[in-house]
Amino acid sequence: MSDPVGKLPSELDQLPDRDTEETAEWAASLDAVAKAAGTRRAEYLLRRTLQHAEAAGLALPKLLETDYVNTIPTAAEPEFPGDEAMEARITAWNRWNAAAMVTRGSKYGVGGHIATFASAAWLYETGFQHFFRGKEDDGSGDQLYIQGHASPGIYARAFLDGRISEQQLDNFRQESGGNGLPSYPHPRRLPWLWEFPTVSMGLGPLSAIYQARFNRYLQNRSIKDTANSHVWAFLGDGEMDEPESTAALALASREQLDNLTFVINCNLQRLDGPVRANFRVVQELEAQFRGAGWNVIKSLWGSAWDELFQLDTTGALVRRLREVPDAQFQTYATRDVAYIRQHFFGANAELVQLAGVLSDAKIAECFHTSRGGHEPRKVYAAYKAALEHKGAPTVILAQTVKGYTLGAGFESKNANHQMKKLTIDEFKDMRDRLGLPIPDSAFADGVVPYGHPGANSPEVRYLNERRAALGGPAPARKVKQVALPAPADRSFAPLLKGSGKQEMATTMAFVRLVKDLMRDKETGKRWVPIVPDEARTFGMESLFPSAGIYSPLGQTYEPVDRDQLMYYKEAKDGQILNEGITEAGAMADFIAACTSYATHGEPMIPFYIFYSMFGWQRTADQMWQLADQLGKGFIVGATAGRTTLTGEGLQHADGHSHLIASTNPASLNYDPAFAYEIAVIVKDGLRRMYGEQPEDVFYYLTVYNEPKVQPAMPEGVEEGILKGLYRFNTAADLAEQAPAADAPKIQLMASGTAIHWVLEAQKLLAADWNVAADVWSAPSWGELRRDALECDEALLRGEVRTPYVTRALEGVTSPVLAVSDWMRQVPDQISQWVEQDYTSLGTDGFGLSDTREGARRHFGVDAQSIVVAALAQLARRGEVPASSVKEARERYGL
Repeated sequence: MSDPVGKLPSELDQLPDRDTEETAEWAASLDAVAKAAGTRRAEYLLRRTLQHAEAAGLALPKLLETDYVNTIPTAAEPEFPGDEAMEARITAWNRWNAAAMVTRGSKYGVGGHIATFASAAWLYETGFQHFFRGKEDDGSGDQLYIQGHASPGIYARAFLDGRISEQQLDNFRQESGGNGLPSYPHPRRLPWLWEFPTVSMGLGPLSAIYQARFNRYLQNRSIKDTANSHVWAFLGDGEMDEPESTAALALASREQLDNLTFVINCNLQRLDGPVRANFRVVQELEAQFRGAGWNVIKSLWGSAWDELFQLDTTGALVRRLREVPDAQFQTYATRDVAYIRQHFFGANAELVQLAGVLSDAKIAECFHTSRGGHEPRKVYAAYKAALEHKGAPTVILAQTVKGYTLGAGFESKNANHQMKKLTIDEFKDMRDRLGLPIPDSAFADGVVPYGHPGANSPEVRYLNERRAALGGPAPARKVKQVALPAPADRSFAPLLKGSGKQEMATTMAFVRLVKDLMRDKETGKRWVPIVPDEARTFGMESLFPSAGIYSPLGQTYEPVDRDQLMYYKEAKDGQILNEGITEAGAMADFIAACTSYATHGEPMIPFYIFYSMFGWQRTADQMWQLADQLGKGFIVGATAGRTTLTGEGLQHADGHSHLIASTNPASLNYDPAFAYEIAVIVKDGLRRMYGEQPEDVFYYLTVYNEPKVQPAMPEGVEEGILKGLYRFNTAADLAEQAPAADAPKIQLMASGTAIHWVLEAQKLLAADWNVAADVWSAPSWGELRRDALECDEALLRGEVRTPYVTRALEGVTSPVLAVSDWMRQVPDQISQWVEQDYTSLGTDGFGLSDTREGARRHFGVDAQSIVVAALAQLARRGEVPASSVKEARERYGL
């Protein structure tokens, strides 16, 4: 016999074998089993040996897949602690009302989804009855990320426990009247019920991981005891195709987040058809999660399958289950027994023999309905095992039938995601199947009725008793506002007085301000700096040794720069969240921190700083999630603008993030020009978000990496900074360069770094062309527009209000030229409310690599280009000779 050891993978040759004879004996034993009992028996023994080794804690590579059976055998299931019959009746009422609500709404054309909750009902009900902790104990409870399309079932449960009325059910997806229910989990629309918006698929799983991580962050920093909080994320197997769904799996296992459980409803169907038509999504997901270090629990088969597995003495059934692709299994769920006998059991003689002892009723039950996700005992066993597992997060892969209990017209049909209603006859069949006491007379008017056993019924009493034992209603969002004291003025003073002769970029000004605010005795610990691996780019390395970088393991190594003043310091109670190269992960962290005031009753002050180009463009969907979740904090787009980041080129040159940000109603967007503007904006932001009357808004600030002398704040400009516009200086302030008293006039308006080009243009206009230019700083084009839109809306109500931008420019007779480092649409947001002749300059088009001067000349926004544009505007009005425009172009080489 050839030496089997010689056939081992080459990497094992690198490991010394201290007993080659023993190794050969093991290999020979395996060969003997394969020869005597067949290769399948040898494979089985190897798998069981590896599983045993894994359970014993031996350092061996894990199996990525296990057999297509339940992880927890029936014999190992724990005792079920509830009244199963009672819970079945409660679940039946919820199934009925969820389907009735969507069907009744379909007559208004508002639609809804029925099949998702139908398949997942027991996954939710078992949790609500036995696991999900409410907020009445420690104020945090568990965090529930409900699958968006399952919302009708959650509304049905809230109707049963008395938190939602029948009228509200009838207003599902009809919110404009003020008493409706949002289509999906939307905290901003129903803030007493929903905590987390999840229907933008992929964001729920990502956010759940970072929420569990942030719970540990609060715990390790001694801000809130979150030891009893568990994060449950309910997901669809189709949803796992979204890249965000699996983007942070390794983080969860790396940080040992055993306070996190994913429950994936594997009904094998997505929106249009099978999730993995030619493959097996459960096995794929198991491999993916096990490879990432998660604990995996499969709950695939209901108790009806027990007899089949007991009869499978050769393993033929298990092997066949591993072979059948998902789309074919869906077909079995809809076909008759004869088809199943022929196409499933007819695959080999062993299966034919097994099927010969099975009744048609048994085969129909197994293949049509009996799934692990439909049996509370099996779901309970999986949930209990998940909570008891320590050292890693758990994913539960629960197989179900999409559309379960809705009848043959719905169950396992490819189109059931888009099916919005049942017929009256289908409802009657469903009633009989669920055993609900709803008489035929209730359908007399042709409308399906809602069902309720009564406020004092055994079902409702049982439900309320279970929720009371678990800490109150769930899901529930409860906010106990805690106002934070305003930081001392001394933190803001350095920026207000300017930098003297020293040059300082506004990015550095912001970082210096936050560093001072983090020293505040009252609120300093509540700041949460978040950065995606570019802290040194933004000058934040000085925070490393003082605040520390959060790591649940602390620092298990000696950093290479330990002998330097600003060394890389990780700590278990570190304050900085340095996320690595993941803007999506950093945003998920930011959302968890921004909403801690509601989730845990602990207001935190996060700021997330990033390359501005990789914020709104890359993660705008999460910004909407943040707004929906009523988050509060500061988003900081650093290295902002299209021309200030030299050399990086097109993909780094941001000229449009303010335009995208303007689409989000909760985002207050500022493009400050000077350090003192940053101080005023941040101070007011802290008041608006964390003061006595907190608002559900967040801030977007853009800051620049171009060092400039920062002036002291002029008197009386605070209101203009916050509202978005104030006059920074006038032509008369130029002293010896001031133009003649009768000189033509123009108003130059700018935001961000463009203020410096405009100031230079002001001097050139005076010295070279005898044109008097006043300079206006516009810290927020967006806030100017918001105010103007509110004035327009007030007019519809009969209130006459003048927009701030109109009032600020009142009395100005000269034209206005607006300039920014953004595309022209950004300053053009205010054009219709500017009564003066208005035009703009901006950086439209693609970015490019060049020097700042070269890029600005390319886009026509440098000082000389501004002068030419100003002269052209005045020439059109006949206030300067038309020839001066051509002369200026030639003089400046344009």
